[in-house]
Amino acid sequence: MARLLEGKTILVTGASAGIGRAVAIGAAEHGANVAINYHRDDAGAESCVAEIRERGRRAIAVKGDVADPDTAGNFVSEAVDAFGKVDVMVSNAGICPFHSFLDMPVATVQRTMQVNLLGGYFMVQAAANQMVAQGRGGAIIAVSSISALVGGEFQTHYTPTKAGLHSLMQSTAIALGKHNIRCNSVLPGTILTEINKDDLADEGKRRYMEGRIPLGRLGQPEDMVGPVVFLASDMAQYVTGAALLVDGGAFVNLQ
Repeated sequence: MARLLEGKTILVTGASAGIGRAVAIGAAEHGANVAINYHRDDAGAESCVAEIRERGRRAIAVKGDVADPDTAGNFVSEAVDAFGKVDVMVSNAGICPFHSFLDMPVATVQRTMQVNLLGGYFMVQAAANQMVAQGRGGAIIAVSSISALVGGEFQTHYTPTKAGLHSLMQSTAIALGKHNIRCNSVLPGTILTEINKDDLADEGKRRYMEGRIPLGRLGQPEDMVGPVVFLASDMAQYVTGAALLVDGGAFVNLQ
């Protein structure tokens, strides 16, 4: 297998499970050293680091809540202390506590915004400042969602944050292009993770969702690895401000 990230240092937020974990391990398989951020799951973070090291790459785990702006600077600083540089930031951490709109608790809205949108904003900003200081460019990838493009009855607090991340990548692509820093978003469809496991425990809903996807199945976290690795690699050196749907064709299946 071609190692597309050989010699690079990649930072991944929310990487103790789900998409972040898969991307972190996949990046190691492509030759990267990896720093992961996580919030609470110590065992999951330790397991992820162990898997990366088993693949012959270096890894650290840095605990912190992305909703706290100070977490971003600390994460980048610890990665630089460990590996000497930051080449790629993957802003992945996110939450989606499903809830109806009319009685949505204020605290749920605020927490979702703080984690998904503001957490992503400050992680991107901290990584960008480090990349500018290094003077060698870099790549930033935000894990947005198909929900940036379509609505969800029980996701009125969530979909705006994912649209915001996509918009952030468009604007930072302009702001950071002069520094040779590329900014892109990936838009997963329905990926089986902790976020949606309860929602998809309903067998009827799960079959309905699978039936709407032209490729005939829900996504797995590992399905995100290839798209993220591509955007992080030099193969995508002229790709910035783009959005890559990774949804098995769900978005285009209107009929």
